[in-house]
Parts: sequence; C-alpha cells; structure tokens
Amino acid sequence: MKEVGKIWMNGRMVPFKDAKVHVLTHALHYSTAVFEGIRCYDTPKGSAIFRLPEHVDRFFRSAKLYSMKMEFTKEQITDAIVKTVKASTLKECYIRPLAYYGYGTMGLTPTPNKVDVAIACWEWKMGESKAGKETGARCKISSWIRIDSRSQPMQAKAASNYANAALARVEALNDGYDEAIMLNHHGKIAEGSAENIFVVKNGEIFTPPLSSGCLAGITRDSVIQLIRSDGMEVIEKEMERDDLYSADEIFMTGTAAEVKSVAQVDNVAIDDGKMGQTTKRLQKSFMDIAMGRDERFSEWLLYV
Repeated sequence: MKEVGKIWMNGRMVPFKDAKVHVLTHALHYSTAVFEGIRCYDTPKGSAIFRLPEHVDRFFRSAKLYSMKMEFTKEQITDAIVKTVKASTLKECYIRPLAYYGYGTMGLTPTPNKVDVAIACWEWKMGESKAGKETGARCKISSWIRIDSRSQPMQAKAASNYANAALARVEALNDGYDEAIMLNHHGKIAEGSAENIFVVKNGEIFTPPLSSGCLAGITRDSVIQLIRSDGMEVIEKEMERDDLYSADEIFMTGTAAEVKSVAQVDNVAIDDGKMGQTTKRLQKSFMDIAMGRDERFSEWLLYV
C-alpha cells in the first residue's frame, strides 16, 4: 500500500506510518469493530465523495448494534472524513472509517473498553474488482454458508461478518474463480462475498430481500433508484441457485465493485457468457452519476 497523507485517529491527524494500535486491542482478538467503505471520485468538477451522509448513517447504526458509545457526532465524523481526504492529496481514493473497541480490558465483554475511531484513505486500484468490468466475472457457489441475523446483526457492517466472507472469497479464488456467491441457511441466494446480486430474467430485474441475510448496500440502493428512474422496477424475492443458472443476465453491486457483470456461475455460462445490455446500461449510468457527468442524483456527490 502506498502511504500518502495522514490518518485521522480519535480527533488527531497522525502520520500514515504512525497510525498504530496496541497488540491487546480488543477488536484484534474478538473482531469487535464496524467500518465503512466509501469512494471518492475524480470528477470534472473536482474530487467528490459518493453518498457520504448515507455511509455515515450506516456507520453509526452499525456501532449502535454493537453497543458502541461513540465519542464523536455524525457531523464530526463527516468533517473528519473530508479533512482526511484533503490531507491525502489524492484526487480519487477509497475511504475507510473504522470504529473499534480498543485497548484496556481483555476478555469477551467489550463494553468496558473505549471505542476508538480511525479514518484512512488510500489510492484505489481496480485490483480484485476488475473482473466483471470489461468481461464477466466467473463465480462459484460457495460451500461456506452466509451467516444470518440468528447469529449476529447482518445489517451492521461489522468486521466479524467479513471473516465469513473472506473464507468464501479465498475458496473461490483457490478454485480458479473470480468471486464467490453465498447461500443462506435456507439454501437461498444471499450475496457475493462483498457485493449484492441482481438477476435479469425475461425483462425483469430481481434481487434478494434484506431478510436473505444480505447487507443493505448503498450501491445496491443507488442502482435500484437508477432502475426506477428509468421506469423499470426491481422485484425483491428469494432466489434459488437455479435462478442464477437460468438468468439472462447477472450483475453485482458494491462500493468496490460498483456495477460488474457475472458471466458464469459454477460451470454454467450465463446466457451467451457476455455482458448483457441491462448490465452495460446500468454500469454506464452509475459511473456517469458517480463521476458527475449526469446531473440526476447530483445530491449524491459531496465535492471536497
């Protein structure tokens, strides 16, 4: 990782290489942390953070679900994110706010520890999200089951949830695929390892409901609003793996992924294995809005 700018830690800007925590930090041992992933885009009008208020709102909802007493307000975190982006000198970056139970008392119970907050940003490269942007991604139905709200709050963007996702991602990569698709405890489609999933069939667009165990993705919501603004509808329904195999198109959404196409699930090609027209259109529409080239939903961009 290229170290640029500074990292905001509990109200102070710290040099990138000095942003450290104690080895007995509670979150390091018990995964008691919540976070956000936010994008800042280099638009013709300058750097713009995408849907920052919605990300900050979700950050605080996640913290509440883990009984975290935040010492900062939403306004202070919003201001800190903007300051961190500016300090980075990057025109385009990935932003990571993180709240975690810090160093103090060890043991399973986290609440005696102070809640620390850090904000970092770094240069974004296509990396893992490249597959699906130009040619469709090859996905594997994971052998790992998606955890659900009977185990822990799935509407919290919590570090612990991503241990489950990481197992699925590594399995898929080791088996020669680009990404994993996870089923829930009922055998229904939940989501990718870090993306929401959509299916196009006979001119209709479907996506699993939040009750399937998927995260309420902000890019998911953005794409649903885009589809509706074009006069179409998104139908939320539980789906089987068969619904993927027989789809006309499949695409995934996420902060890192944006909008990406799926060409294959397991050994089954999706339609002709090429990116479909609906996916192409939504991919372009989403990026035009994120890059400030489309005035629709201009309120989603905060220029810094």
